[in-house]
Amino acid sequence: MTVTIYDVAREAGVSMATVSRVVNNNPNVKPQTRKKVYEAIERLGYRPNAVARGLASKKTTTVGVVIPDISNSIFAEIARGIEDIANMYHYNIILCNADKRKEKEIRVINTLLEKQVDGLLFMGGTVTDEHILAFQTSSVPIVLCATSDEKGAYPSVDIDHEAAAFDAVNTLIRHGHREIAMISGTLQDPANGYARFHGYKKALETAGIDYQEDLVRIGNYRYESGVEAMKYFLGLKKKPTAVFAATDEMAIGAIHSIQDEGLKVPDDFSVISVDNIRMASMVRPLLTTVAQPMYDLGAVAMRLLTKLMKKETVENPRVILPHETILRLSVNHLNE
Repeated sequence: MTVTIYDVAREAGVSMATVSRVVNNNPNVKPQTRKKVYEAIERLGYRPNAVARGLASKKTTTVGVVIPDISNSIFAEIARGIEDIANMYHYNIILCNADKRKEKEIRVINTLLEKQVDGLLFMGGTVTDEHILAFQTSSVPIVLCATSDEKGAYPSVDIDHEAAAFDAVNTLIRHGHREIAMISGTLQDPANGYARFHGYKKALETAGIDYQEDLVRIGNYRYESGVEAMKYFLGLKKKPTAVFAATDEMAIGAIHSIQDEGLKVPDDFSVISVDNIRMASMVRPLLTTVAQPMYDLGAVAMRLLTKLMKKETVENPRVILPHETILRLSVNHLNE
C-alpha cells in the first residue's frame, strides 16, 4: 500500500502539518522533531507526492527545455550548462527533442506548459510567429537560449552570430585570401543562418572584395551538406582558395571532401568555421574556428530563468556572450 503523510505523522507522533513543514524544508521545526519525522520517513519508505505538492504551492520546481536536435554536440553542451545551474537552484529538467521540426517544437512547447512547468527554455531554433503565439499562452517565464526573436520581446542569451562570422572571414582575409567561398546555413533562420551569411558579406565588403553568388552554397548545418557543398566548389573553373563554413560540422565535411580528391588542407584550401565543437580539435588538420561558449550559453540562460521565476530584478534580459577565434592548423598564409 502507498505510504501517506498521515502514516508518517502517526509513526512520528506529530501532526500532518509538521510533517509537511519538514518535507518542504520549513525552518520552523525543532531539530529533535525534524529528526523524528525523518526517521519515520526512512522506516516507512515514504516518498512525497510531487504533483500534490505542486498543486498546493502552485510550483512544480520543474523547467521545460526544448532542444532542436539532441544528436548535435552543440546542444548537448548547452544542455549540460542548463542542467548544472538547474541542479544548483533545485530545479528539475524536462528535456524534449524536437528534431528541428517547427510543428514538433510547437507541440512540445504546449505539452510542457500543460504540465505546469515553472519556466521554459527554448533552445537554438528559429523563432517564428507560430512560436510567439505558443509563448503568449504561457503564464510562466520563457527564455530563449542560443537564439532570439526578431522583435526582442523575449529574454535571450546568445552570441553575436554576425560578428562571429565577420571575424572568421576576416581571419582568412588577413591571411591573404580573397577568393573566399561560404557554406551557409538556411537564410530563413534570421538569428543564426542569415546573421552568419550577413557577417560573411560584410567582411568581404569591408575588405573591398566583390561578393560572388557562385561562391555561396546553402547547407543544413550538418556534415553531409558540407561534403556536397565542397564538391560543388571543387568543380568550379575558378576555385576559391578558402572556405568559410557556418558550422564546424559542415567545415569537417568540406575538409573530408577536399581530402577525398587527393588535395590538402590548408595547402590547397584553407577552411574556417564557427562553433568549436569537440570534433574541431580531433579532425586532421585541427580546425580553425570561432568558438561560442556553449556551456556558458546554457548556464547563463538557466540563471536568467531562475531570476525571472523568482521575480528577481533582471538588469539585462538580452545577454550577448563573447566569442573567440581559435587558430589551429586548417588556415595558412596564402603567400607562405
